[in-house]
Parts: sequence; C-alpha cells; structure tokens
Amino acid sequence: MGIPFFGGGFLITELRHFTTDDAGGIRTMLLDIHDDCYADQQDDPFHTRDRFSWFVDNWSAHPGFACVVGYDDGEAVGFAYGAPAAEGQEWWRDSINPPPTDPRTFALSELMVRPKWRKTGVSEKLHQALLGERPEALAVLLVDSEHRKVQRLYESWQYEKVGEQQPFPDSPRFAVMLRAVRTT
Repeated sequence: MGIPFFGGGFLITELRHFTTDDAGGIRTMLLDIHDDCYADQQDDPFHTRDRFSWFVDNWSAHPGFACVVGYDDGEAVGFAYGAPAAEGQEWWRDSINPPPTDPRTFALSELMVRPKWRKTGVSEKLHQALLGERPEALAVLLVDSEHRKVQRLYESWQYEKVGEQQPFPDSPRFAVMLRAVRTT
C-alpha cells in the first residue's frame, strides 16, 4: 500500500514495502537507482553496478530483509533497505563495551535517492518508513568517513558515531553509526 507525502516541492505519491520474496522483482530497479546515484563514480570498482548487484543479492537473501521504495508519480526515486544483524556480528560490536542491554540490531545497508530528489526530505521519509515498525532496539549503518555532510545528516536523525571500520579491502573506511530504533 502506498503512503503519499510531500517533500521539497516534489510529491512522493507512494512508499512501497518489499521483503525477500519480492527481491527478484525489484532487483533491476535498485540497480538502476544505484547507477543514477553513482554515475560519476563508475571507474571506482567499489561503486560499479556489478559490485552493487552482489550487495543487493546478498542483502535481499538475509532473513528479515526489508526494503522501502519511494515513488513520484510512478517513478522510483529512492530506496532504503537492510536486515536484522546476526547476533554477535553487529557492526557496532567492536566499538561498544559493554554491549547495550538489548543488542537486537537492524542493519541499514543502503539508503539512496536519485539526484533530482535529493535535499527534498525523501531520504528521511524512506528511513522512517523502513525503521518505523522494526522490533529491534537499535539501528546501525555505515557511512563513508570522508562524507562529513552525510554523517551530520544521520546525526540529525539521532545516530551517533561509535567507531570506524573497513569491511572490504577495496572499500572506503566507514564511520559506524548507531541509534535507538525509536527516538523521542
């Protein structure tokens, strides 16, 4: 079911929720949005369509995979997806000691908005729609440590940087950011 909302002059006419069962049907759309978002970085092996397709396939196979896609008059403009983190493998695990009382964590893997819809509030709406009904106590994400503006955006959503990691030899170094799923 779609949820209409306004953002920065664009009408996002619908938010659609997807699960692992829907992954095959939305795969190409996710890859196309990625291509728009990283059009200027296709010479970086970490940001190619082929590399991202591995991430889409890997994440969409996780138990509990959830994805939200925003549409503007039928056009997919952005998405957010992730899955519950496996206990003991949460991205914050090496940065927080002792662990939180309730360590159940939702790992937000991707949040992408096509350039035309950036700075319109779409990313926050996608984020809220993805985390809105999650049963986990915490949400964690990784953001390129060199992208301070993006880190500040997540901080405005109550995320806190708790550490850094480089999960792949060819990946950037990422800030590990954590927040409670339900904030006041």
